[in-house]
Amino acid sequence: MKVVWNVLRYSCFVICIAFLCLIGSVAYARSASDEAETLVIGVPADRCPVFYYDEETDELVGIGIDLMRAAAAEAGYNTSFRVLDEKTNKDALDNPDYDLIMPFGSAIKSSTGVDTIVSENLMQTPFTMVTKGNENLPPINEMHIGMLSSLTGAAETVKQLYPGIQITMFETMGQSVKALRRGKVDALMHNSYVWSYVLQKPSYADLRVQPASMFSMDFRAGTLDTPKGRNIIKRLDEGISKLEDTRKQAIILDYTSRRLYHNDFWDYIFEYRFLFFILAFLFFAVIAFGVHLQHEAERRQEQKLRELIEKDPLTGALSLEGFKKRAKELLRVYSDNHYILVFNNIRNFKFINERLGRDAGDELLKFWAHSIIEALTEEEAVGRVTGDRFAILRKIKDDAQMKVYEKGVVEPLLNYFNDKGKEIKLQLCTGVYVLTPEDYQNVDVDRMLDYARMAEKKIRNTHKSGYEFYNPEQWEKGKQIVDISGHLQMALDTGEIQVWYQPQVDYLTKSVSGAEALCRWKHPTRGWISPGIFIPVLEETGQIFDLDKYIWDKVCQDLKRWKEQGEVRSVSVNLSRSDIREDRNIPGFFYGLVQKYGLDPEQLRIEITETAYVERPEFLIRTTTELREYGFQVEMDDFGSGYSSLHMLKEVPVDRIKMDLHFLTGTGDMEKSRIIITQVIVLVKLLGMKLIAEGVETKAQADFLSERGCTEMQGYYFYKPMPVEEFEKECTKMLK
Repeated sequence: MKVVWNVLRYSCFVICIAFLCLIGSVAYARSASDEAETLVIGVPADRCPVFYYDEETDELVGIGIDLMRAAAAEAGYNTSFRVLDEKTNKDALDNPDYDLIMPFGSAIKSSTGVDTIVSENLMQTPFTMVTKGNENLPPINEMHIGMLSSLTGAAETVKQLYPGIQITMFETMGQSVKALRRGKVDALMHNSYVWSYVLQKPSYADLRVQPASMFSMDFRAGTLDTPKGRNIIKRLDEGISKLEDTRKQAIILDYTSRRLYHNDFWDYIFEYRFLFFILAFLFFAVIAFGVHLQHEAERRQEQKLRELIEKDPLTGALSLEGFKKRAKELLRVYSDNHYILVFNNIRNFKFINERLGRDAGDELLKFWAHSIIEALTEEEAVGRVTGDRFAILRKIKDDAQMKVYEKGVVEPLLNYFNDKGKEIKLQLCTGVYVLTPEDYQNVDVDRMLDYARMAEKKIRNTHKSGYEFYNPEQWEKGKQIVDISGHLQMALDTGEIQVWYQPQVDYLTKSVSGAEALCRWKHPTRGWISPGIFIPVLEETGQIFDLDKYIWDKVCQDLKRWKEQGEVRSVSVNLSRSDIREDRNIPGFFYGLVQKYGLDPEQLRIEITETAYVERPEFLIRTTTELREYGFQVEMDDFGSGYSSLHMLKEVPVDRIKMDLHFLTGTGDMEKSRIIITQVIVLVKLLGMKLIAEGVETKAQADFLSERGCTEMQGYYFYKPMPVEEFEKECTKMLK
């Protein structure tokens, strides 16, 4: 028992001694740790997973942090890591607040030119390139790459390895990626560890790491080459040498295998963009539908209010205000139409109301309004001005259509009560105002109504029924426009319009040297229509191009036929100023014609009136130039008709001038006229252009022109325009 007690007492003593030793060693280690020197190390914080802030611990962490902390501990140092405020490591080296700066690949000079010393390598950092998709890259010495401005040292190393490479530095990764996607750089360069983090961003899914690394850089710490700095590096190198490779690889693998990237708001937007799009679409669709319903309700309300204001509740026709509004709309939208404004008044309507009752009068007005509405098109309008007075905006019709209207609308109104067995014959007084071109430019419906009322009052004061025009001459002109423009296509199809030729002669040889193509129209009811009438109408209605194309094609048919008969002739055709528009490609059109009929372009002379050059000089000069490039002869027609200028002769590229002889036929000083014509002939010849005189009416004029060197002429003294058959006969004869 005594022996057991002694054993227990000895064991307790040993345990106490061991416990005291353990406490002493811990206290010593803590004291040693507390006394160990702390290194202040400046590092960047934007290179995850090498250096970055841990949001959970609010500490600087990363591969570089853990490696340096381990090496420093082996060297007997504590470590305190701070984020570099300086833009580059060179600037940071001159800051005495740091003991070490990381990372370095090799020793460099500080910004002030002081030498530095670096530690042993902590690890190898492979640098790789990232491209947009699987692109074929040029040779590396010819590449243009992007790098972050914080990698200035690495950029210098790349430049040394590949002298031909071009490097652009960017402040942020976002800027560099944007430049890559826009093709401003071929690739981006950074170390592989950073790419393992950056490419976790959802919107960077289109970027690809090139499999082969370009080079590897050492990962070192550095400081100024001073006694203190050399001592720190010496001790640190001892600590680095004690780090086993397996420990280093474990640290690297730990960080590179983590999902360190945290999506921000825009990443979630990108990742779930299709869902967001659908939700946004549905959201806005619901809002739009609600707004549409609200607008539709407002529209219906406005429509009801508008109908109360703009519609006559009794007849269904427009009210006076509604009619004026609709008339303005029609005149603006259909400004090419020719309109009349009609004012109708049923004579003695008050007597009808008194004898037959107001209900009968109302039924008559409804019948009258309904008949008019049924007869009108969408381009016309009718309104009830007041009582039994109606205003109608109608398109001008020809006489035949007017008779249809009279029979189908007016006569049923006049016989309304007769048809119901009452011996009452109505009388209708109508005033008509024919709109003028000025009415379309300055729309004043009230003024037009006043004119129509004045015409209606004139017929009413005669105590007769019928209609009266405020401006009958405008009515005739309007009917003429409608008749001519509406009948043009039929005239072209049936051959009413014919090509006539006025021969051009060489006064010296007394022979036909060419001709000008003109057109004549033999209307089935109007007879021969003067070109002075139908050509201005077609220019006004925009149909002159249809006529001109028809004439040009007919002339080419004649030229082809004559060529097949062994007669190669040249004909001048007129190009209206209204024809020349950019969307028509006139030079190409003429070239297509001569190709179609196998003609030489010189056989078709293009006459362009002098005034056209004044109105659109630049475009017309370009058109003339293109015509001449195709080989056509271009003539300036009507030269001397009032717009001539020396500047025009200098600028306009034409082959022949067609001189108007109004100087010799008009009033004024004839001697001055002869001097002007003489000098024009001299001037045109000096400019290298050909000349022909048109409008030659007497032998004296012909002799005068010939004596001064103008021998080509055209005019009634020689020939009037003639049908093609007569022209062909004249071409076979010599002038007498």
